[in-house]
Amino acid sequence: MPVPHQAAAAGTPVIETYMDLLQNGTLRITCARGLAVLLEREVSQLGYTIDLCDDSGVELTGNLIDAMKLNLRLHVGLYVLYLLDRFACHTADEMYEGLVRLAWEELISPDEYVSIVSTVDTPTITDSRHASRRAKDAIVDRIAEHRGRRPNSGPQRENVVVNLRWKAGDCRVYLNTTGRKLSDRNYRKIPFKAPMAETLAAALLLEAGYDGTQPLVNPMCGSGTLAIEAALIASGRAPGLLRSNFGFIHLMGFDDPAWQAIRAEARKLRRPQPPAAIVATDIDERAVAAARQNAMTAGVDGLIRFEVCDFADTPLPPEPGILILNPEYGQRLGEEEKLEPTYARIGDFFKRKSPGWTGYVFTGNPNLAKKIGLRASRRVTFFNASIECRLLKYELYSGTRRREKAHPDAR
Repeated sequence: MPVPHQAAAAGTPVIETYMDLLQNGTLRITCARGLAVLLEREVSQLGYTIDLCDDSGVELTGNLIDAMKLNLRLHVGLYVLYLLDRFACHTADEMYEGLVRLAWEELISPDEYVSIVSTVDTPTITDSRHASRRAKDAIVDRIAEHRGRRPNSGPQRENVVVNLRWKAGDCRVYLNTTGRKLSDRNYRKIPFKAPMAETLAAALLLEAGYDGTQPLVNPMCGSGTLAIEAALIASGRAPGLLRSNFGFIHLMGFDDPAWQAIRAEARKLRRPQPPAAIVATDIDERAVAAARQNAMTAGVDGLIRFEVCDFADTPLPPEPGILILNPEYGQRLGEEEKLEPTYARIGDFFKRKSPGWTGYVFTGNPNLAKKIGLRASRRVTFFNASIECRLLKYELYSGTRRREKAHPDAR
């Protein structure tokens, strides 16, 4: 027998119509591994109170209007989820019964396309794909019963997306207001080799304290992701303005005038003063061509100076700022032994040409990092896909300096 249905939270009604979404409920913003602290800081700076923070994201109280604004303005978040319901279940049949009770026909048109994303950690389900299929069946069966037709469904997250988080006996059902992840900014038309995720690039810059008031130099720029994300941060431009498709647009009752007003408000947030210099270089002219084209697509090419040169010949603005490099790790693009001279040259570049600057190296290879030959004042762990990486900070002083006690994180 199915277990009794439970409300999403004490005192919170089940969300079943578009108008219900305009009432305050629970929003969950997810992020890549290791970025939760930065996400919490960013959401707080946007004026929201965080109710919960864990390794995979944060939760706050908000409505669909808040979700729209967050989708536009977040730099390091991946998805903005609206909690529709929460109920107890232990089997796939009980999960089906819990989902089929919801009035999906009030949110999803039979002409729409639906995709289900499931995260399952319960002993009765060994394959999350089975949970996704049963969840899809419940949703389209309910719509077919009340509308006479069922929507198409599949893996493409371009239209309506429903997220299922089922752990032990607790099942939570979310409307994914984002659709495709927020790291898909829609500007990187030419990715070149091993591009960094946009959200990770933004996280590295925010961790480095970058805000556009100091110069930012990015040798080894590749397809330009770090430089472009820096330009977005420095200009105050909402990164979500670069894309036109979000999951909430495909809901029944979607209020397009309200959405256009939110977009217009976000466009006004741009800083009137131009940022300090942003310089991006690469020895490969194809990389620079790709980076320049991506910057044009993002609308920030006028804020970035691109040059083709060896990283050690990168021109530095007269005023010191932030130097950030993302060299190859020797795991995906090159062999470790061949990269040792490159890392040694990075250290030489820092020592000889960058006095007064703050240097950062992002790498997933600790052995190669040692070849830099400088002592990092700080090491912060991030993950580039499945690779555990470090953002290494170097204080670059003029002349000689007595070695100081290392920062507690510099181990």
